[in-house]
Amino acid sequence: MREGYDRRPMNWLTNYVLPKIRALTRKDVPENLWRKCPGCEQMLFHRELAANLEVCRNCGHHFRIDSATRFKVLFDDASFERMPLPRVATDPLRFRDRKRYTERLREAHAALGTGSEAVAVAVGRIGGIAAVVAAFDFAFMGGSMGIAVGEAFVAAARLAVERRAALIVVPSSGGARMQEGILSLMQMPRTIIAADLVKEAGLPYLVLLTDPTTGGVSASLAMVGDVTLAEPGAVIGFAGARVIEETIREKLPEGFQRAEYLYEHGMVDMVVPRGELQATVGRILSLLCRKELGDGEIAALPAPAVPNGAA
Repeated sequence: MREGYDRRPMNWLTNYVLPKIRALTRKDVPENLWRKCPGCEQMLFHRELAANLEVCRNCGHHFRIDSATRFKVLFDDASFERMPLPRVATDPLRFRDRKRYTERLREAHAALGTGSEAVAVAVGRIGGIAAVVAAFDFAFMGGSMGIAVGEAFVAAARLAVERRAALIVVPSSGGARMQEGILSLMQMPRTIIAADLVKEAGLPYLVLLTDPTTGGVSASLAMVGDVTLAEPGAVIGFAGARVIEETIREKLPEGFQRAEYLYEHGMVDMVVPRGELQATVGRILSLLCRKELGDGEIAALPAPAVPNGAA
């Protein structure tokens, strides 16, 4: 007998009927029904996780969320108007490493949608007060800041000034985009100037630090807010902890570069759980603004007078 030959009787029941029954009764189970929490390693049902704003009910770990979800969390009644991003050169340096830069952009657009970038801008109300929110998408090339991000942030600042609205930025980034070289680093001073435009107009500029906020983004727009908030457990810093340890040849303190550590050392004003963000931001805006005008515009409180001779 030939090796491997199946000696079981073959008939129409096993060959035809049984496969048909299995095909009718089998239901494909999606692979993304459960997610493992990096904090407590518990398996979380995706619907319960979404209902809790992507926060683990067991340990409070805050999962990263995209800009669309961020807008729904922050704006009143999850109502907002998404603004188109300025068009920029896609590959100014014709950069190539293991892949062409244009190919990486195509992959990112395929995952997040055509016209997407590492930041998205939307307009709406928070606590009844007009606000422009610029939220980063870490899923788009690590939320890296290139020309497109710089242009989008400048456009968001100008829009806030035009509409007399508060500007709120939600960074989640690995830093400047290496594929754009010095052009990406030039966005750091540009974002500082844009933030100053908002402040000079007497409008609030708030920063909500999320996981992670590092590199050139943390060294520019992320650290110049009138009020700086952070989500629990967010990694915030410039260089990575491993790089710092290798440089100074010392063991870093436990929790170094986490939101709570920065709060204890005065770098962050508040650490706010995601479920309390909308109410907290709305309360801060109401304190920073003198009144709300009829069409939702705001007027910020004037800067306090500095006594003569004060530093």
